[in-house]
Amino acid sequence: MTSAAPEEGYERGLGSRQIQMIAIGGAIGVGLFMGAGANIAKAGPSIILMYALAGVVIFFIMRALGELLLYRPVSGSFAEYAREFLGPFFGYVTGWTYWLMWVVTGMAELTAAAIYIHYWFPSIPQWVSALVFLVVLFGVNLISVKLFGEVEFWFSMVKVTAIIGMIVIGLGVLTLGFSDAGDTAAASNLWSHGGVFPNGIGDSLMTLQGVMFAYLSVELVGVTAGESEDPEKTLPKAINTLPWRIIIFYVGSLLVLLAVVKWTEFSAGESPFVHAFSKIGIPFAAGIVNFVVLTAALSSCNSGMYSTGRMLRGLAANSEAPKIFGKLNARKTPAVGITVSVLLMGIGVVLNYVVPEKAFTYVTSVATAAGIWAWAMILVSHIRYRKAVTSGRLPASSFPAPGGAVFSWVALIFLIFVTCLIAYDKDARVCLYVGAGWAVLLTIGWFVLKSRGGVQPGAPAEAEREYVRK
Repeated sequence: MTSAAPEEGYERGLGSRQIQMIAIGGAIGVGLFMGAGANIAKAGPSIILMYALAGVVIFFIMRALGELLLYRPVSGSFAEYAREFLGPFFGYVTGWTYWLMWVVTGMAELTAAAIYIHYWFPSIPQWVSALVFLVVLFGVNLISVKLFGEVEFWFSMVKVTAIIGMIVIGLGVLTLGFSDAGDTAAASNLWSHGGVFPNGIGDSLMTLQGVMFAYLSVELVGVTAGESEDPEKTLPKAINTLPWRIIIFYVGSLLVLLAVVKWTEFSAGESPFVHAFSKIGIPFAAGIVNFVVLTAALSSCNSGMYSTGRMLRGLAANSEAPKIFGKLNARKTPAVGITVSVLLMGIGVVLNYVVPEKAFTYVTSVATAAGIWAWAMILVSHIRYRKAVTSGRLPASSFPAPGGAVFSWVALIFLIFVTCLIAYDKDARVCLYVGAGWAVLLTIGWFVLKSRGGVQPGAPAEAEREYVRK
């Protein structure tokens, strides 16, 4: 038995084709195209195992989310589930934290996009490029959810085509020996230069924090639930194909990459794809990959604008944000919430004007901690939901996670382990300091809301009573 998808006023304008590509695009981002270089330099070939391990955990998280989505498909998804199964405070914290994650990610991606444009047009100031992209994507999100879905579809298509092309070319080099890399390309590169763990297992495990960052936004498909044309069909399909996307786009591409070019040639600050394309001898390799990474950055920023508006509307519906954020415009988009979020993303434009060389570093550290919190809330909500189903207090979902709540516990322990790794790393732990400050601000805001009587009661008791009555 599955709860019917509630009508929240949104236009159900996202079809199966768009949902599938949004799901694929969420699994391919700048974290792979750019961030993999530093991880390869630190872990060597074992980075493939780290991406695979993290991918398994991400699949557990998404299956947990999938079961919740088919129990009650709502826009805002995991913030609403945290509110229902953990109480209004956790829904409030999750909604605002996920909103913050996308605002700062939007700043980072605008900065990255401006840097990529600077590669071709060095005379154009970074802040100008960032401002142009901000305005164009803002317009896309205001017009309609269908246009957002269509733009995201083509952004994802570029990323998918680039990775598949790299894999095919790499396999050609390995099997036929053509190109400038043909003489040294071999599968033995995966273990011949210091072994699979050349710097030790400890250094490999320390890359997990960066690897998890690469998977941020894979949960975006859950936010689309309230605007999917047929969530009962499209969402399970999008989630069930996640393992194949991880195997092909992460494990597959890195296997080919590290077989064609030995891992010792990669370094931080350089896209491993650019280096590999250049080594093979493909003309304009740097320009091609620069275009793909630009697309990935704009895709992420586009998704951020979409998510922030929906999160603010969900918070407003529960009296945890100003009521004006709950309004939809004539095109059924949360225009006020999107506008305010975009204005805050505009701080990234200011940073590009004031400190262009440091802008990206300033705004990326928060996203990882916020993403881990959102994933943890999905898992804990799923564990509580399964307990309610087992005791007969809530209906079972039509898309149950394999193993019930067992793998949610496994994924939760893994996230705690990654958080400990972040705390151990002196360069990465800054995000935990920022997270602690954010928690203090949210707690103060919560008590202010309570003092004004602006907190809605949690949903579980009402939902359970209604199910038992039926």
